[in-house]
Amino acid sequence: MAKIRYTYNAESCKYEPIVISPKIAGRRMLAFLGISFVIGLAGLVYFNYKYPYIDETLQEAKNENLKTEWKVLYKQLDRTSSQLSALEHNDDKNYRVILDLEPLDQSQREAGVGGREKESETIPYSLIRTAYIQSEKIKNRLDIEAQSLQQLMDELAKKEKMWASRPAIQPINNKDLVHLHTIFGLRMHPLLGYVRPHNGLDFTAPLGSPVYATGDGRVSTAQRSDTYGNVVYIDHGYHFETRYAHMTRYIVNAGEFVKRGQVIGYVGNTGTSVSAHLHYEVHYKNQAINPINFFQRDLNNKEYEKLIEVGSKSVTSLD
Repeated sequence: MAKIRYTYNAESCKYEPIVISPKIAGRRMLAFLGISFVIGLAGLVYFNYKYPYIDETLQEAKNENLKTEWKVLYKQLDRTSSQLSALEHNDDKNYRVILDLEPLDQSQREAGVGGREKESETIPYSLIRTAYIQSEKIKNRLDIEAQSLQQLMDELAKKEKMWASRPAIQPINNKDLVHLHTIFGLRMHPLLGYVRPHNGLDFTAPLGSPVYATGDGRVSTAQRSDTYGNVVYIDHGYHFETRYAHMTRYIVNAGEFVKRGQVIGYVGNTGTSVSAHLHYEVHYKNQAINPINFFQRDLNNKEYEKLIEVGSKSVTSLD
């Protein structure tokens, strides 16, 4: 039962019960509800400001993780760019120098980047846009470097074939070599008795010693002649030809392909010759050149310099 409240009436000198009219009760109720609403609304605003929604909290945490991952991605892109720069440096300063190729200039390595930068302008977020531009530059440089490496591989294959074909060793093994007559040019022929060109070197060796091809090539001639005796010509390509004369016999045929170091015949004394030896010639663009410049691979520097010194002196040849 509700408690009755009283008030003192001075006129009647009595305590009379307080009676609240419906109108006053309504006003008080409205005032209470209004104040409660304002307090509740203020509390809600403060709570939302101080304590955001769980979804927003989770999203912020996710965004921070994404930023961390982007930073890691940037570091990876920087590391990849540095490694690619090292590869490009080796390409230009080492590989291309060895293979006699011109280095690629920077404009070639960056060709096509401008168009991709324009495409990136449509990306709304700068963080993503920057990574996109950097990754596209790296991709473009990788494409250019892949093409460059393919060019280097193709050029290396050509050079290896050329290097293998170029006369580069002695036709007689040092263990069989008795003496090397280094006369090249005009000399007194030992049998004919007059001065005539001597277009090669004479290797004295025991009869039957093996004779080796000095480079890869195709046998263009394998026959017997009056002056050269049993002789073999090898066409090495690249304007080089070698000739091996006075052999006791040859074991290759015209049209046959031979490899450097392959035995093609044996030392003899056939044709216009005074003793067992091999007459060896090197021709470049149909001109005889001194073979001593082509088998330095078998000699150390001092031995090679000594051969050049002795080869410049006029001595008697064997054919």
